[in-house]
Amino acid sequence: MATKLNVRVNRKRPESMTRQIREQLNTLIDAGALAAGTLLPSERELANTLKVARNVVRGAYEQLMDAGKLTSEGRKGRSVSGGGGGRSSTGGRSTSGRSTTKKRSTGKASKSKARKK
Repeated sequence: MATKLNVRVNRKRPESMTRQIREQLNTLIDAGALAAGTLLPSERELANTLKVARNVVRGAYEQLMDAGKLTSEGRKGRSVSGGGGGRSSTGGRSTSGRSTTKKRSTGKASKSKARKK
């Protein structure tokens, strides 16, 4: 079950809501208020609680994942990472795997279409 978070968004502040959420979660993680392995609320659940768009929460979660603070648990959701080592190994694998696949598929498709014409 996901942890209830003490996160607030102030729409009158100059920084984006995504940044506000990201910084508050980062502070909770660094302070130890969110222990390693703690499941966070789903994007939809936190967005409904804060009355913001789901993409706002998704952006904050993804930025924290890129920084190595969160890890994806698949359908279970996102959890706090165990340590500082998650940044280089997790970020490198997911990014390189996606870009390589896209480059190959678009290259082959464009060549085959060009030959038929």
